Parts: sequence; C-alpha cells; structure tokens
Amino acid sequence: MGIMTSMDVRKKIEHDLNEAMRSGDSLRKGVLRLLLSAIKLVEVEKGAALDEQAIAAVIRKEIKSRRESIADAERAGRSDLVSGAEAEITVLESYLPKELTEAELEALAREVIAEVGAASLKEMGQVMKALMLRVEGRAEGARASQIVRRLLE
Repeated sequence: MGIMTSMDVRKKIEHDLNEAMRSGDSLRKGVLRLLLSAIKLVEVEKGAALDEQAIAAVIRKEIKSRRESIADAERAGRSDLVSGAEAEITVLESYLPKELTEAELEALAREVIAEVGAASLKEMGQVMKALMLRVEGRAEGARASQIVRRLLE
C-alpha cells in the first residue's frame, strides 16, 4: 500500500465504519466512531480539513489515551478493561502509516547526518530536527534518537 492522502485515510475509516456497522463488529464500530468524532473536532477547531499527518497525530493521541487507560486499569486490577483498550489500540494502529524498520530508520538517519555534516553529539539536535521531518510519524522520536546517538558517538 502506497502513501495514502488524508482523504484516503478518512474515506477508509468511514468505509470501515460502514462495514463494521453492517457486520455487527461493535468494537470496531465504536472505535471508528470515536476516531471520526475526534478528527472532526480538530477540524472544527482548526477551521480546515486535516491532512494525513494531522489525522495520524489524532490517531496517535487516541492510542496514547488508551495506553493511559491501560495503566490506570492495571493499577486498579481491572484486566477486563485492559484487554478492551488493547483491542481498541490494535484497531487504531491499523490506520497509522507503516512503522519504519530499524534498517530503514538507520538509513534515513545516516542520510541526514551526512547532509547536516554532523560529526558529534553536539549536532544531534540539528540531525533530529531534520530526521523527524522525514520520518513523518512512522517511528517514535525515542527510537530515532537512540539510533542517531549511536551513529554520532
């Protein structure tokens, strides 16, 4: 699957919501309804349609919220809530751009280091800034940071 435009992502979510309603998949239906509401809320706040990166940011925020719920549920000993939130995360993650592999991320990091001309950890900030623009949500900053640090040391 190539890179989807924001309307492709949104249309896929809407299409999948309709499919979930037809098939009676209540988990998927609930998650996608909440996701579309969250996207529409941000669009209303911004007064414009969201691009793919902005939609991915909304999805990541929703996932983060579920992870926080999991932590709270674990502290409360509510394993029933944990498995529900994990299932919701799985649904949400399916709409994010594919994660970069370790090798792909390292190759991008090497490219950026060469372009920036970085030779030590002093330039790590410059490298990270340029790298994260290219990564576009396909890898977490912590992962990228570890690789850049290792390459610059």
